[in-house]
Amino acid sequence: MSLFEVTGLTHSFGDNFLFKNTDFTLNKGEHIGIVGQNGAGKSTFIKICTGQLIPDSGRIVWQPNTKIGYLDQYAQIKKSMTMREFLQSAFSGLYEIESRMNELYCLSVNGDISKLNMAARYQEELEREEFYLIDTKIEQVATGLGLTAIGLDRPIEQMSGGQRAKVILAKLLLEKPDILLLDEPTNFLDKEHVIWLAEYLSSLQNAFLVVSHDYDFLEKISTRICDIDHEKITKYFGSYSEFTRKKTLLREDYIRQYAAQQKTIKKTEEFIRKNIAGRKSKMARGRQKQLDRMDKMEALEQKEIKPHFRFDAVPLATTEHLKVKHLKVGYHYPVLSDVNFSIKGGEKVVITGFNGIGKSTLLKTLINQIPSLGGEFHFSEQVKIGYFEQDLVWTDALKTPIQIVSDAFPSLVIKDVRKRLAGCGISSKHAMQEIGTLSGGEQAKVKMCLLMMKSCNFLIMDEPTNHLDILAKESLKTALAEFEGTVLLVSHEETFYCDWTQRVINVEKKI
Repeated sequence: MSLFEVTGLTHSFGDNFLFKNTDFTLNKGEHIGIVGQNGAGKSTFIKICTGQLIPDSGRIVWQPNTKIGYLDQYAQIKKSMTMREFLQSAFSGLYEIESRMNELYCLSVNGDISKLNMAARYQEELEREEFYLIDTKIEQVATGLGLTAIGLDRPIEQMSGGQRAKVILAKLLLEKPDILLLDEPTNFLDKEHVIWLAEYLSSLQNAFLVVSHDYDFLEKISTRICDIDHEKITKYFGSYSEFTRKKTLLREDYIRQYAAQQKTIKKTEEFIRKNIAGRKSKMARGRQKQLDRMDKMEALEQKEIKPHFRFDAVPLATTEHLKVKHLKVGYHYPVLSDVNFSIKGGEKVVITGFNGIGKSTLLKTLINQIPSLGGEFHFSEQVKIGYFEQDLVWTDALKTPIQIVSDAFPSLVIKDVRKRLAGCGISSKHAMQEIGTLSGGEQAKVKMCLLMMKSCNFLIMDEPTNHLDILAKESLKTALAEFEGTVLLVSHEETFYCDWTQRVINVEKKI
């Protein structure tokens, strides 16, 4: 049974078409992973599904009474609420039934049988909906996502952005909507919590659409893959690995058919050219009509742009360039205390620890974005810092990448600005599109471009791979491995950093 149908979907940003007359159907119980290169339109498609974006044309139909759950990491939450209260709100309807039941029981003390019977029916409904297991369910999901370590009674206002995103995800899972729409749900999860989420989703009977660049995760959870490519949405049945095999075979087959057709066209055109004015002119005109009626295949455009990141280091000696002693970091109260470590010039160091422990806060303290709450840290005078922040925040989201880079480096001519952006994998169309309308991956590449153009010898990077596709991750990995300066990295992707960093600092342990 179809829960959601899209027909004739067309959507563009300026001259850049993401979708052109494409169709999509989501059936009951389907577990779908959405894939595609950065900028292909994955997040845009989710926003169209949720009504946040109105497409240029097309028909979008949801089955009546379909309950939709969307992972909105920026949803408004009453700050004074505790995590427990917020998660309990997933069952607000059941709590209302409990309240009515208790009221009826109180009113039936005088022997009103009708009220007593109604209260009993409410109780049966609560038992059928497993109301008395709510605390157990909350505990299970909170533990699975690593939230119990924070404390269920902690106010939302005291949580980091990553912790807040996990709490919103936890509530969605507890609500069990008919359809889950998740855009990069693993970005704020540690390895063990990604494993738990994969097991949880794969066991769901309800349908979901998940956008992710974590292909191991998609392999575990998906029974269908929707590939957004060349302005179309194509559904493949099977796992992610089966999809890659099928797509490769289909692409190879298409290329063969296209080459054969081009050969036929060329041969036919040659015959027409030679015979249009000769004895065989009638035959040549017939061939021309055949050629005009031919359903000509389009050449496959290579839309994938592999970025080539490169960071040029200014000279740096191998002596100690960062010393951290008894440092306390946080906002209103310390989230990390008594932090001690040192880094030499040229070292590649990664900081790990469970989400929300304070890794990003530590980096923001080191670059003086927020003040320390105690202790001290010192960089050597030789150090020139380059900082990559994970949050995709822009001073003016209406500006294009060309305008942003030009404003930061006014001496560059537009031709050079375009060249720099293209080197980071930003197409000419995306370079002229408002930054706020670009995908997370495209925005991250623009930030990477700005960073590459600054002279530095000490890179401090906070989760730089969160929104990047596999080609961009590979390029960044190579660039950081070849960088002659120092790297201090926060990352939850062990496969990204394990073979080029020299040291891991786990902030869960005593540093």
